[in-house]
Amino acid sequence: MKNGLDLGGAYAAMLGRIKAEGGEKARLGMAALMWISHSRRPLQVEELCHAIAIRIGSDDLDNDDIPTISTLLDFCQGLVTVDKGGSTVRLIHFTLQEHLCTHPNLFDAAHSTMAETCLTYINFQLFKDLPAAASPDPRDTPFLKYSSLHWGTHMRIELSDRAVTFALQLLYQFDGHISAKCLLESINDDRPFGYYSGDKPFSALYCTSYLGIPEVIITLLKMNTWDVNQRDSLGVTPLIWAARYGHEEVVRLLLQEKNLRPDEPDANNGRTALSWAAGNGHEGVVRLFLAPQFVNPETVGRQWGKAARLVGLLFGERYVNPNSLSEYGRTPLSWAAEGGHEGIAKLLLERPDIGPDTPDTEYGRTPLSRATQNGHEGIVKLLLGRKDVNPDTPDKYGRTPLSWAAENGHEKIAKLLLERQDVNPDTPDTTYGRTPLLWAALKGYEGIVRLLLGRKDVNPDTPDTEYCRTPLSWAAENGYEIIAMLRLERTDVNPNTPDTLYGRTPLSRATQNGHEGIVKLLLGRKDVNPNTPDRMYGRTPLLWAAGNGHEGIVTLLLGRKDVNPNSLSKYGETPLWLATSKGHYRVIELLQDRHPYAP
Repeated sequence: MKNGLDLGGAYAAMLGRIKAEGGEKARLGMAALMWISHSRRPLQVEELCHAIAIRIGSDDLDNDDIPTISTLLDFCQGLVTVDKGGSTVRLIHFTLQEHLCTHPNLFDAAHSTMAETCLTYINFQLFKDLPAAASPDPRDTPFLKYSSLHWGTHMRIELSDRAVTFALQLLYQFDGHISAKCLLESINDDRPFGYYSGDKPFSALYCTSYLGIPEVIITLLKMNTWDVNQRDSLGVTPLIWAARYGHEEVVRLLLQEKNLRPDEPDANNGRTALSWAAGNGHEGVVRLFLAPQFVNPETVGRQWGKAARLVGLLFGERYVNPNSLSEYGRTPLSWAAEGGHEGIAKLLLERPDIGPDTPDTEYGRTPLSRATQNGHEGIVKLLLGRKDVNPDTPDKYGRTPLSWAAENGHEKIAKLLLERQDVNPDTPDTTYGRTPLLWAALKGYEGIVRLLLGRKDVNPDTPDTEYCRTPLSWAAENGYEIIAMLRLERTDVNPNTPDTLYGRTPLSRATQNGHEGIVKLLLGRKDVNPNTPDRMYGRTPLLWAAGNGHEGIVTLLLGRKDVNPNSLSKYGETPLWLATSKGHYRVIELLQDRHPYAP
């Protein structure tokens, strides 16, 4: 860089120096950079050294070929370092990673080379001879886990004929291979389908469907007669594996199997392949399942009936139910709505046999309820455009879509719902008795509060049923000054309502937490008693402010002639005693100035 090169030029010059070494130095240096920059996770020192030593297509590893890490670091000329912990290797800077990845010509077919290397390793005779239940010492086989987990990922990124050959060589014996155990354990750690302890194997077809390699699937389907509807040890069919991870071409190939039942659910969650694809946002896969040949002519009505019958005669009766229910009664539309997958929701809603308002059986939540909670405005518009969608359906806990929108601050969705005449804007839930206005006030969403206060059919002072706390009480406690002001502008709001748990008024809440602006607003009301003690401790607002050292609020309260500076709590505490015990010296001075002889 001192010679006038920019950062990219400096990296290019250093890479040129590595290549100029020639022979093994250049080969090992560039191989190390390729593996470190293209690996699917940071590599351990031993993993890197073993990966570089593997000769593609060989039957075993020659230990004499394994380089030391110090040798590799020397050959990389300072571009690679070992983390301080000494466990992983990395590039010296993230800008080098960007440079290597934006110059693919630096390495010859990096990902296919890495796939071939991984497959060569796990095809070694050493691993063929191991029983599937074995647990080899990772110090002796440090590259086993990486190669077992990631050969398919590299292969999917960049395919080669040789990698396909090596993959099939592995898959012919996959049921009893140690790499199958490694892969299944890794998948099971994430519990993608929940817990299931089945006794079925995790065979080649499941593996390739999970990895999503159509070129291998084609050969597997030709070479063997598979039960394509059988579940593996995780309770999952090959079709569900492919659909869950969005492997569109693999799904297409599996759907061509004559004996396939495309609506077969998994064993643990009861979710079909369509349900998993819809929930994970794989629109192309969903389109395949909604194709005419998978439509039941008995349920689609007049719109598709004749066409579906003709297609059914050609392809056989292999239907996909767009309303299939999972374990908790959730439909594919419910999963798509929750995840915000608008394109998929639109595809499902175009079906004449769709149930757009089906509540689940666990919480009674409709697709509209899910979409409003998560703020997916586009899906909300689609659902509100349907005549067969009730925009005010409460769930098991009495929460309406508007209630969810209000709690989570989705103002545009709240506005869409409030434009509907069939939406009650003041429905309390059955758990806490909170109205949409109360949820919005509690969370501090000013825009939604304004929308709701603009409605004549919204009571601005409705307390919840849990502790009888009003919207003003929550706004005062949390310091939402504008929301408190909006409430106090209403003549039908009682600013002095105590709750039923502690008997605390809004003024008491605001003084305790130091919200000076709200205290000013409340003290500006003639109907606010500044001396009201709470029921639990008998503390007045001044006692709370003094004890917590809120000087500005103490000044405001002492400015009132009707505030008693020597009020006593249930435990005999005075404002001066509390301020003294907490060391709030400025508050002590303020109290003594008001009443110099206070005890």
